[in-house]
Amino acid sequence: MGIVVRQSFLNLISIGIAFLIGAVNTLYLYPTFLGSKFQGLVIALLAISNLIQPFISFGTQHAVIRFYSKYTRKNERDGLLTISILIPIVIVLLFIPFFLAYYNEIRQYLFQSDQSLSKYVYVILFIAISTSFFEVFYSWLRVKLKSVFGNFLKELYPRLLIAFLLIFYSIGLLNFDSFILYLIYGYYLRLVIVIIYSFYVIKPKLNLNFKNDFNEIFKYCILIFLSGAASSIILDIDKSMLSSILTVENVAYYSVAVFIAAVIEIPGRAMFQILSPVVATAINKNQMKKLEDLLKKSSTNLVLVASLFFLLINLNINDFYNMLNQDGYSIGIPIVVIVSFGKIYSMSIGCTNNIISNSKYYYYTFWFSLFSSVSAVILNLYLISEFGIIGAAYATVIVLAVMNSLKIYLIKAKFNIHPYSKDTIKIIILSVFTYFIFSNLQLGFQPLINIIVKSSLVLILYTLSAYIFKLSDDVNIFIDKFNKNW
Repeated sequence: MGIVVRQSFLNLISIGIAFLIGAVNTLYLYPTFLGSKFQGLVIALLAISNLIQPFISFGTQHAVIRFYSKYTRKNERDGLLTISILIPIVIVLLFIPFFLAYYNEIRQYLFQSDQSLSKYVYVILFIAISTSFFEVFYSWLRVKLKSVFGNFLKELYPRLLIAFLLIFYSIGLLNFDSFILYLIYGYYLRLVIVIIYSFYVIKPKLNLNFKNDFNEIFKYCILIFLSGAASSIILDIDKSMLSSILTVENVAYYSVAVFIAAVIEIPGRAMFQILSPVVATAINKNQMKKLEDLLKKSSTNLVLVASLFFLLINLNINDFYNMLNQDGYSIGIPIVVIVSFGKIYSMSIGCTNNIISNSKYYYYTFWFSLFSSVSAVILNLYLISEFGIIGAAYATVIVLAVMNSLKIYLIKAKFNIHPYSKDTIKIIILSVFTYFIFSNLQLGFQPLINIIVKSSLVLILYTLSAYIFKLSDDVNIFIDKFNKNW
């Protein structure tokens, strides 16, 4: 786990800074300067582009991670990388005429509640193409275990871009139309940067002489594409349906709440960037003991850190919204709490998703994703209509709970391994104990001071307890090295 912990830590720093900038964007710059209507519009456009992205990349970025370590000769690897570029190019050439042919129908469908915003629908196509190719080239870096700079471009760059654009908009250098155009330019600049860096790291040569197992690769791409498309629906269908069933203002309120809850996923997002190719290598070399070790350690480490984030968020949520002080946004407080439970359960399964998608049982990801997407659509339709904006949170946590449980059952049945240990129970006990200690602590300061004081106390108690009781070997080793160097 050495290289995993090291690069995960660097990725964690990058994602942490990205979330801080994203917090400033989402909680201050967006509401203050764009307002909830245009904030909801931008978020909805980006969310819908994420729904389109898997249709373009067609799962090729996952195929690179799955098969790269399987090949030993350079020409075989070059052939795989060539496929990963050619397939999305062909799809783009086929997709653009379709999009243009049904442009008016797409506009009318996506913006039923406010047709004046439909003129911006073109953003969806441009952003989807850019992010699709970015993910492909980023996968090149991940298989070479060069995830840190790519993670910076994936997580931090877009938030910095939006922050600068919002600042320029606030001081009058940009109007909203210009804001949208420069957003697109910024995404394509990121694509150019990752392409240059990827070719610098790998130096591939065009190879159209694919191996005989091209059919296996293509079959994998098809299933992962279908799974990715369904997974994207799960991630963004709630925002899309809120804008359609309710209003774009509700997208803004909901997005802020989900953004806060998503902080719990920061450790996982940092770890999985580097862990996925390591898992693929272990599976390709049939190293089952190493695979089990990766699963349990990733689960323990993620439960430990994600639980800390859960506590910091939910113990400070009222003060946080008081500090935000934006009309209407406080409706998201229960959404934060509800979605937080789903997020922490997702972190607790460790690298289970990586194991499934990189093994011979990868086709299960399609069935899981299909079931999830259908369930998400049905649940959102019913629960949003029944409970309003909070219904979307209920739908999210139900889908996450069911699907994560099925994935745990699968790896137990097929590999006879599971992510949990005695340390998991100890971490849960520590988290519950810490929550009850501080949940009744009422401080009479300004919201920001309350957050700083309570967070500091929680951090000290939780971290010291975890270290003393040795809840994670990796975390203890990291703390010891930090203290030694300090």
